[in-house]
Amino acid sequence: MGNGKSPVLAETIPGWRVMRSDAGRYWATRNEPFLDAVTRGPLDAPPFRTVDADTYGELLDEVHRQERAAEQATRKIPRQAGRVTS
Repeated sequence: MGNGKSPVLAETIPGWRVMRSDAGRYWATRNEPFLDAVTRGPLDAPPFRTVDADTYGELLDEVHRQERAAEQATRKIPRQAGRVTS
């Protein structure tokens, strides 16, 4: 990435942008932020919008961990009265 252009990677994660640093570390940033209500907790607690790992497999595991954390936090958000859900 020294030329200012992100390399095109064969590895993809739907909803996330995957990058690899000059040092060979994998990074992923979620295309859309998590809901504000999901990220209102401590700053050092998931879900995180950007994560990194040594290998693509570890990165994939970390992305899944963030999505699970967001899903669990979403379940704790009180539903609005009268709101229709499917």
